[in-house]
Amino acid sequence: MNNFLDYALPGIPWGCVFALLAIGLVLAYKTSGVFNFAFGAQAYMSALVFYVCVHHGWPTLVAFVVSVALLGPGLGLLLDVAIYRHIRSAPVAVKLTGSLGMLIALPQIAEAVFGNKTRLAAPSLFLNQNHVYGHIGSYPLNGLEISTVTVTVGMVALFGILFRFTPVGLQMRAVVESPRLAELSGTRSVGVGAFSWALSSFIAALAGVLLAPLFAQLSSLNFTTLLISAIAAAAFGGFVSIPLALVGGVILGIGQEVIGGYLPSNTILAQGIRPGFPFLVLAVLLLVLPSLRGLHRSSDPLASCDPPTPSTASPHVSLATASLVKSSWIVVLAFVVVSCITWFPLHWVDNFSQAMIFSIIFLSITLLTGMSGQISLAQMSFAGIGAFTAGHLASTHLGLPVLVGTLIGGLIAAAIGAAVAVPALRLGGLSLALLTLALALLADNVVFPFSWAGNGATGVEVPRPKIGPINFQSSRAFFVLTLAILALCAGGVYLIRRGTTGQYLTAIRGSELAARSIGIDVSRQKIIVLAVSAFIAGIGGGLYGSYQSTVSPTDFVYLFSLTFVVVVMIVGSRTVGGAIQAGFAYVLLEQLFSLHSLPAWMTTMEPVVFGLAALTYVTHPEGVVEHLRKVSVVAIERALVRVRRPEPPDVSSPAGTAAEA
Repeated sequence: MNNFLDYALPGIPWGCVFALLAIGLVLAYKTSGVFNFAFGAQAYMSALVFYVCVHHGWPTLVAFVVSVALLGPGLGLLLDVAIYRHIRSAPVAVKLTGSLGMLIALPQIAEAVFGNKTRLAAPSLFLNQNHVYGHIGSYPLNGLEISTVTVTVGMVALFGILFRFTPVGLQMRAVVESPRLAELSGTRSVGVGAFSWALSSFIAALAGVLLAPLFAQLSSLNFTTLLISAIAAAAFGGFVSIPLALVGGVILGIGQEVIGGYLPSNTILAQGIRPGFPFLVLAVLLLVLPSLRGLHRSSDPLASCDPPTPSTASPHVSLATASLVKSSWIVVLAFVVVSCITWFPLHWVDNFSQAMIFSIIFLSITLLTGMSGQISLAQMSFAGIGAFTAGHLASTHLGLPVLVGTLIGGLIAAAIGAAVAVPALRLGGLSLALLTLALALLADNVVFPFSWAGNGATGVEVPRPKIGPINFQSSRAFFVLTLAILALCAGGVYLIRRGTTGQYLTAIRGSELAARSIGIDVSRQKIIVLAVSAFIAGIGGGLYGSYQSTVSPTDFVYLFSLTFVVVVMIVGSRTVGGAIQAGFAYVLLEQLFSLHSLPAWMTTMEPVVFGLAALTYVTHPEGVVEHLRKVSVVAIERALVRVRRPEPPDVSSPAGTAAEA
């Protein structure tokens, strides 16, 4: 029993921090309808500002006011005004893209301002973390643990008073039920929503400052991963109940520490199970609790009053304009292909090969999200399955040709995708996104570190392909191979889109209920599309491994999955061309920001560009490239019309009269 208490008690402060973040998530989600994936990034920004202020000699109280009382609510209000209040009634994909964009951009903005140097030993907010103030049994209680538990319990009590006994709390509860009905009663739902965002962001800032001393190093990755633990804590209360979120957070914190205490510390399984415990709990809760299956559906009785989403249809243009635009793309593509085969420097040939590999992975997102409306945040995990399988089969075990290993890796990824789809058939939108994110984190922490999978930090060797006498070791030969495989994958996705399956997926994206009413087997189509999407991602992962020669689990972490979804959505998720353009845009921007002539702070700004570009998806859900294509096509059409039908001379002017005479 004493051992259990020694293991469990250190988990209570962790659980309290989980609960604090969960409370903020619940508050923001239920009052705005937006699931704020950037919550962990906001916590990191406040923790970083607090760290910098204290280490520059500022008093702790002043640093607290600046980082928590001012920056926290201020950042929340800014995000609400700039993004979140405009997407309250938008589709789930729009909401996710906006918040994921902020998750990617905010930490990089903070590090660009304050530098990205290593920061150790974050200061404690209240009591001295190195001083023991008491004991429970044989376990010593330091100041950090006491202050964390005290603040969490106090915040839960304050929220209970706020929601039950104050007019503002009553208005917030009304806005949760229906912002439109609240407006009819005279409540300004926009103002209440802004107050909720400021309050939830204050909680994020407070949790970030409390959490920072628990880590050996102040890193944005720690806070981003912590967000999933907070989501699991919020899931205990169905994303509604604040007391149950507190209970869930404490259970998760204790569970992590108990698992770490009883399992042997020198095994990969123990090292993976402990951090992966909240992700496993989240996956189980999403599958088991009925209240979590309909997170993407609005409970507002007046939700049908929302205006329709803006049309993304292409403008009507003449055949000549359409042919000109299409021909120009073909000419550009042919120029790039011929140049890479003949005279481009090998460095750029490798870059274009990498762009085509990413385009293959992006095609899996186009098929799943753009065509069917399902959101997966684990595509790079499927790519990792393909890469590690190809490497093991080619180098370690059977000595198979790497292309055969890549194909087998794609099939294994497809089987796992189908296996994930079967229990998740009742999920959709946000629920499916959270489930796949939990699975991606489990792959990162539990599966890939094993030698039979990603082989930990050592990684897996994946040789370049060879078909008979043809060796694809050289850069130009490998470029031709990636081009051929991209063409096959793009052609397959195009045929699916134009065929019966594509029409079924379009119907499911519009309304699953309506699709069922006309006889579409929605369950079957969901399994098929997730399996095919995972297969394409696995093929892309195998090629990526061959391109890199050696790959490790760090090449397929969940953050890449989040980033890639944002990139595809903002460039264009509904067309094959959009996925290819997204692949090239990602690699070319990566090369642009790696130029030695750029200042040091700009070399880390590529995620900021994609993160801020996610804001454009709110107004242009068809994608930035598709929107620019429409604008350019309309401009070309007008120019051609002016050429074909020149304006008549102005007869009222003297020059016009003289010319006529």
